[in-house]
Amino acid sequence: MTTQNKTLEDWLTHIEHQHTRPIELGLDRVRQVQHALNQQQTCPLIIVGGTNGKGSTCAMLETILLRAGYRVGLYTSPHLLRYNERVRIDGKAAADEALCEGFAKVEAARGDIPLTYFEFGTLAAWETFAAANLDAVILEVGLGGRLDATNIYEPDCAIVTGIDLDHMDWLGSTREDIGFEKAGIFRAGKPAICGDAEPPKRLLDHAAAIGADLQVLGRDFGYLRQEGQWQFWGRESKRGGLAHPGLRGTNQLGNASCVLAALDTLRERLPVAMQEIRRGLLEVELAGRFQVLPGRPTVVLDVAHNPQAARVLADNLGGMAFHPTTWAVFGMLGDKDIAGVVAAVKHRIDRWLVCTLEGPRATTAADLAAALAKAGVTVPVTCFDLPEAAIAHAQENAGEDDRILAFGSFLTVAGVMRFLKRTA
Repeated sequence: MTTQNKTLEDWLTHIEHQHTRPIELGLDRVRQVQHALNQQQTCPLIIVGGTNGKGSTCAMLETILLRAGYRVGLYTSPHLLRYNERVRIDGKAAADEALCEGFAKVEAARGDIPLTYFEFGTLAAWETFAAANLDAVILEVGLGGRLDATNIYEPDCAIVTGIDLDHMDWLGSTREDIGFEKAGIFRAGKPAICGDAEPPKRLLDHAAAIGADLQVLGRDFGYLRQEGQWQFWGRESKRGGLAHPGLRGTNQLGNASCVLAALDTLRERLPVAMQEIRRGLLEVELAGRFQVLPGRPTVVLDVAHNPQAARVLADNLGGMAFHPTTWAVFGMLGDKDIAGVVAAVKHRIDRWLVCTLEGPRATTAADLAAALAKAGVTVPVTCFDLPEAAIAHAQENAGEDDRILAFGSFLTVAGVMRFLKRTA
């Protein structure tokens, strides 16, 4: 089959097998292909990293810039239902044809250089953006930052949202180590926004060593909660009377503050009016981030898969209206801190429906049940082979005033979303 005749599914199958390992951090190989493609940067670029909050921050940036009339490209990962979600142009998932063209260009340029799935996709996304004549590009870091494929590009502003323990096999076992890896997206003389109010010293030291223009939440910019609205304050401006972000959760004002601080640094190249900021914050949407679906019983979707995100999830659940029983569809990957996630949220859950996820990294339902028992969970725990089976059980047995929560992984939320889509 020629590259011209390959479907998107053909390409995705092809790129899954171009490297012997699913993750291989490092920039040498991907830079070689970037140079072969002669990729150039022609518009402002924002790169967003961090343990949690990356997706929300990217979504707010995208929506505000779109409301301001700019043509915007956004690259994120992973996807929930379709690969196309990863590459967005003007607020819409890229078409199969555009993605296939990008993959074909990368394939022709790479020669015998092996690329991972994420590396191949990152280079192809840039090709897709290059063909779209954009005004701004937003790239979400896949893993870490310093050695992530997105870091071959030169950001005009870099954002690190929050820093916590995750991906420790790759990034190190402490916040200091992880903070250093995430600070790798900062650039000398360029704005660097940190949404962690207590950033690791290694992040601060790295920013100082390279001469990045670092701004830290609570020190250089921040927010004030007000009745029904909020106020942003920063180096360059104060913005009051702001609508709360359309994304639910107590953590979103911190993410929104990072967005406004970043936009302030780019105001000469991407000016944005107050009414466009208000509209963008109010209208932003993002699947799977404390997403509350309409109907009864209430269904909450959250991709939280590390302790920091689980603590935020627990707080957000506590801020909801009363529900007699909370049913949790729960699946996690084996390289995650399962005990830490369970400890953070177990007091909010009355019935656990644990499920095995697809793929070699998945934890079995039986192992999740054992982890719950070890954590002292005494409420009912039931095992299922798939998230779809768990959500079906929840919907059959939950009362109309109950709450069903699906969390623990993008794969858990994706499985539940597929089931709900089929049964809608």
